[in-house]
Amino acid sequence: MKFGIFIDLQLPRPWHEGDESRLFQEALEQVELADRLGIDYVWVQEHHFLEEYCHSSAPEVFLGACSQRTKNIRLGHGIVAMSPKFNHPARIAERIATLDIISGGRVEWGTGESGSRMELEAFGVDFVDKRAMWAEAVQETAKMMCMNPYHGFEGKYFSMPHRNVVPKPLQKPHPPIWAACSNRDSVKLSAHLGIGALTFAFVNTEEAKFWVDEYYESFKNKCTPIGQSVNPNVAMLTGFMCDPDNETAIRRGEDGAQFFAFGLGHYWRDGIHVPGRTNLWNEFKQRPASVIERMERERKKAGMGGIGSPKHLIENFSALEAAGVDQLILLQQSGNYRHEDICKSLELFATEVLPQFKDREVKREALKREMLEPFMHEAQDHIHQPENMKDVPPIEAYPLMWNQMGIENQPSTLDRRPGMTAFWQMQVGGKRLKKEHPK
Repeated sequence: MKFGIFIDLQLPRPWHEGDESRLFQEALEQVELADRLGIDYVWVQEHHFLEEYCHSSAPEVFLGACSQRTKNIRLGHGIVAMSPKFNHPARIAERIATLDIISGGRVEWGTGESGSRMELEAFGVDFVDKRAMWAEAVQETAKMMCMNPYHGFEGKYFSMPHRNVVPKPLQKPHPPIWAACSNRDSVKLSAHLGIGALTFAFVNTEEAKFWVDEYYESFKNKCTPIGQSVNPNVAMLTGFMCDPDNETAIRRGEDGAQFFAFGLGHYWRDGIHVPGRTNLWNEFKQRPASVIERMERERKKAGMGGIGSPKHLIENFSALEAAGVDQLILLQQSGNYRHEDICKSLELFATEVLPQFKDREVKREALKREMLEPFMHEAQDHIHQPENMKDVPPIEAYPLMWNQMGIENQPSTLDRRPGMTAFWQMQVGGKRLKKEHPK
């Protein structure tokens, strides 16, 4: 089983001058440390306007910094918000490819829809359209990264003419695609589409095995890839804090992991938020006893198996490995965790826990690929290969186009035509004049 770390950039109130800068710098140090320790992945969220819960609104910038401070760790978008109203698909393709080049081919392309009202409505996304927007954007962005030129697209949620999107990524045809998953249905959908499942939900060992088995059964039986390659993998999230003393680890790690779950509930399920005013940390600390008891029951069930002594972690992680989980993502920074405790925790994990799994991973990965090889070939056969353009239409610069249309002077900035339409309109003295365009 491989391991990753999760960068959420949580910053509970109260805020003081320089806190955000310190948070970012410490997170970069944690990624550098994880790279030196042999941890396989770093995953960086994209969220917007989610105060305290997530200040990671520009993950491509953060990952660009990581790429120059590390050598081996895989750089995961966990996730890119794929709605064209958040990020135009061509801009995603450009940024993913650029990061892949400057990192030496280490990018993992995690994708997602976003789901909170704070984000969707701010960018003008209708909740009922977000899944369809995601699918349209993922499919076309993958093509942009491997077509020369991209043939253009007329879709429901975005359109663009033919262009050659540059640069192209080092990994061919494009970096591995993943999708954020929060329930069984989304895990099965990821398998059907031939992409990895990033299950950002706390689950226990029994449920993990159920999800993994369903994922691979679906991959084997019904895979029609959405991208130009397949990536059969299941990654799961766990709370994390490691200390030689089990009780010390629980004391240090419990609040942070519970704050992560509390923030999810606040922004996605039952919270009322006043931008710039709500103090989420205070609400968390003042939550009723009934809520604390419920969260304590949930802690014992799932998601907290990574909080404890090395012996405790080895036992719990081995069970997840046996359940078939391909990658375990450590929620190493959340709530009010101290940077010093995070680093000590990672170092102890790398010394006493990680070697137990590294020794088995190469053999396990080889057996997995051997088992999946015929199904991967079958899935590859279902990939719709886009046809190359035979006759690529030229695109004249504006002055040449205007000249061909018989327009001697540059059109007014009041011209309302999208490019060149049949009419042009100009506002003069409050009266609208229409003039037929020269043929």
